[in-house]
Amino acid sequence: MRIESSPLYLDTSALAKLYIQESDSDVLDAALIGRRDILLSELAVTELTSAVARRAREGSLGALAGRRIYSQLLRDLRAGEFRLLDLTAATHREAERILLTVGRQIALRAADSLHLAVAALADARGLVTFDRQMRDAALAMGSFEVFPA
Repeated sequence: MRIESSPLYLDTSALAKLYIQESDSDVLDAALIGRRDILLSELAVTELTSAVARRAREGSLGALAGRRIYSQLLRDLRAGEFRLLDLTAATHREAERILLTVGRQIALRAADSLHLAVAALADARGLVTFDRQMRDAALAMGSFEVFPA
């Protein structure tokens, strides 16, 4: 996968592939090596933590592995591997606008609209998602180049 858009927003489905070995993890990791323009929202951090906890609870990920993933994510955030974006009142208003426009055509969860809003308000040019509805909504907005294509 080749990604030239900058800055680049990762939703939770993409962030998870960087910390949990899944299909396309290696391809995404290779596409992002050396980049310093990767945007994340605080929401993605919380959602990834929830996914790790769920996998540990269900037994598909050991508790120790889950704690290691979370610790590595926090180290990467402190090291500046990602530009972390807050969810503000303006983000919520933009998410609501997206729900009332794009959400009329595409089944869009509130959390997905928040991802799209924070990316749009940060002027992201590219968006990486492995979630079909998020991809469809991002394409419908026409604001981002969406990866994978």
